[in-house]
Amino acid sequence: MPKDIKVNQNIIEMEYAIRGPIPQRAAEMASQGMKTIFCNIGNPQALDQQPLTFNRQIISLLENPSLIKRERKLKKILDNNSDFKEHDFFSEYVLNYAEKILEALPSGLGAYTQSKGALFIREAIASFINKRDRIAPSSNNVSDPEKIFITNGAGDGAKYILDLLISDKNDGVMIPIPQYPLYSATIRTCGACQVNYYPDEENGWTFSREMLDNSLSSAKKKGVKVKCIVVINPGNPTGAVLDKKSISEVIEFAGENNLSIIADEVYQGNVYDGEFISFARVLGNRDIPLFSLHSVSKGFIGECGHRGGYFEMRNTPQIKGAKHSFNELILKQASVNLCSNTVGQIMVYLMVNPPMKNSEAYHQYILQKKAIIDSLYAKALMIKKSFKEMEGVKCFGRIAAMYLFPRLSKLPTGTNDFDYCMSLLEETGLCTVNGSGFGQKRGTSHLRIAFLPPKEQLAEVLPLWIKFHNEYVSKK
Repeated sequence: MPKDIKVNQNIIEMEYAIRGPIPQRAAEMASQGMKTIFCNIGNPQALDQQPLTFNRQIISLLENPSLIKRERKLKKILDNNSDFKEHDFFSEYVLNYAEKILEALPSGLGAYTQSKGALFIREAIASFINKRDRIAPSSNNVSDPEKIFITNGAGDGAKYILDLLISDKNDGVMIPIPQYPLYSATIRTCGACQVNYYPDEENGWTFSREMLDNSLSSAKKKGVKVKCIVVINPGNPTGAVLDKKSISEVIEFAGENNLSIIADEVYQGNVYDGEFISFARVLGNRDIPLFSLHSVSKGFIGECGHRGGYFEMRNTPQIKGAKHSFNELILKQASVNLCSNTVGQIMVYLMVNPPMKNSEAYHQYILQKKAIIDSLYAKALMIKKSFKEMEGVKCFGRIAAMYLFPRLSKLPTGTNDFDYCMSLLEETGLCTVNGSGFGQKRGTSHLRIAFLPPKEQLAEVLPLWIKFHNEYVSKK
């Protein structure tokens, strides 16, 4: 083995602040027994969000199918024992639900599925999309299960798409600034050009056609060939929720400039005081390439570790000089990985196919869902309220997704938001991510905080943050 080798420079230069120096220092502090609160990442169950009972019951039965017969046998034996209640057993609805999945997946969870993912799950996803977007079965723009791929989280889907779209170092991908670093990191790894566009922070991170046109025009002047535009809705890290008008403008912009759209919609279940509208719904019958991403990691599902996600393709572009279709080439990529993990696939199925109304499991499911969503919103309001006591801190826009992205308008000379976040961690144990890790307008400073910790923890740390902040910004 040579002592000195040359490696991919793009990977050396790739950055991912969410797990960068600040979280690394937090992990070091935690290993030394120091109290830390990890708000750097949207990882709900790491911060005490409880999994949905229905989902975990189904997964446990699928992992060990013999439990289904055992559960029924025990229930029959102990049915007349007053020491046991109905909720001490899995309901018949849950047992039947698990059996139906096993019928559709006869090899169980330990075998490979089709590279796209199990067909019955893709069919369930298509039905979910049609219902969500109010698409009639007779419509010619119904979701097609054959154009849906189940992946190990939504991030894998984004990588599949970008890996295929990018063919040259002068190819460009438009991304919102600030953005989720998956996109900047993937663009860097592919050796392509990142083309920034800047939503209007003061007006709630809203979009405008002029903003998009200016970004594209600037890229063209530099010799960049823009191939697609990424939109994150609801926004990460901003929490912005796009209205129908803004989505229409993006679609029209993409159509007029022969661009594909990547719609990252993984936070569609995290809209607390508004309405989520999908790109597919607004696109309708227009012949514009659209790739839509979703995941089980976020919202009330919160199953980050199970790595389940999917993407849907519509109007895929033609491949220049190749006999293969875009769909075939995506399938080729997926086939290299054989398939996504089967537990993640089942989690996706449970997300899009929850318990039926009036079933035994439905009432508990809805109560748990509501409790999680209400708690997330209350914690976001709690943190946002504390900003009013911090000098020079402003937080624009509505609350959605899992994050707040306040602007730090007053920092001591010679410091930046990285310095602020590192000092905040050292002083209070609160781990956030500096705004520069997501990109931001030149001359501005921000941080991103995930509003996931329990209320009791927030009540303890927020006064410390307020005190730290006001002392920090008063330094010359």
